[in-house]
Amino acid sequence: MSTSIAKNLKKSIGKFKNAKILVVGDIIVDHFIWGTVSRISPEAPVPVVNVTRENLLLGGAANVLNNIYALGAQATICGTIGNDFMGDQLVHLLEQMKSSTAGILKVEDRPTTKKTRIIAQSQQVVRFDREKIGEIPQEYFKKIATFIKNSIHDFDAVVVSDYNKGMITKTLMKHLGKALSKAKQNIPVVVDPKPRDPGRFKGVTIVTPNHHEAEIMSGVSIDSEESLVLAAETLMDKLGTEAVLITRGEAGMALLEKGKPIFTIPTVAKEVYDVTGAGDTVIATLTMGLAIGLPFIESATLANCAAGVVVGKVGTATASTEELLGVLP
Repeated sequence: MSTSIAKNLKKSIGKFKNAKILVVGDIIVDHFIWGTVSRISPEAPVPVVNVTRENLLLGGAANVLNNIYALGAQATICGTIGNDFMGDQLVHLLEQMKSSTAGILKVEDRPTTKKTRIIAQSQQVVRFDREKIGEIPQEYFKKIATFIKNSIHDFDAVVVSDYNKGMITKTLMKHLGKALSKAKQNIPVVVDPKPRDPGRFKGVTIVTPNHHEAEIMSGVSIDSEESLVLAAETLMDKLGTEAVLITRGEAGMALLEKGKPIFTIPTVAKEVYDVTGAGDTVIATLTMGLAIGLPFIESATLANCAAGVVVGKVGTATASTEELLGVLP
């Protein structure tokens, strides 16, 4: 990265505070149980974890929102939770951030999705999930569509965070598309997709699949730069997007824009401790860049830097403005 580009990116980070982002997606509570292991259970060949602390964090689409706030921008989340204790806890976390909960609906007979991870000596021992997967009942979709239609003009960009729990459907994407078509300004839509039914995302601005998701969605096995380009081109043609950003773990990222050669971005991570939530950090930072008018390349570069920060932390994490500035040369 040249000094001039780095200087421009540092200036751009200061503009994040002006961005307002709508996050639409599957809301999750991340529950972490922390402890130590000193012996194996006599009952079964499993470690015995001595619990020292536990905490609840915003996960899924809510972690995207958390990353946006961590970098100084404003965001509102739209999605569903259960009418339960964990849903109340999530609302409390949002209220502590002073983030609007107007776009959140409580759904009966459906628990708030919770992922519990047990961490010992900085290593994940096991994860167990409490959830009900499937499409949200139609009456709730109508309320969500109304919220999006009435509020879309307040935002500079939209993030669609798909965790394949049932929120992001063809119906919802159609409602979002209609609302965007009536908006006065050109609002970028950034999608972190799951491979199921990629046709849902036709016409969005950019999708950000990881290496494995890109292979499934494109039908191309990625094992060379040529196949990487083919997969990205195939996705762009199928979905009619302006760009595709494929996240590749230790290999960094690959960005393809219409009419341009592929642009690869090497990772800046010095050490990788935990990739939990790294995709949320990528899409949050990428979207903020686009929201303030940065081109795809500069937005993706910032997203790569932010991801390099969070994978060096254990658990669902965010990157602060100071940390992001610190990894830029």
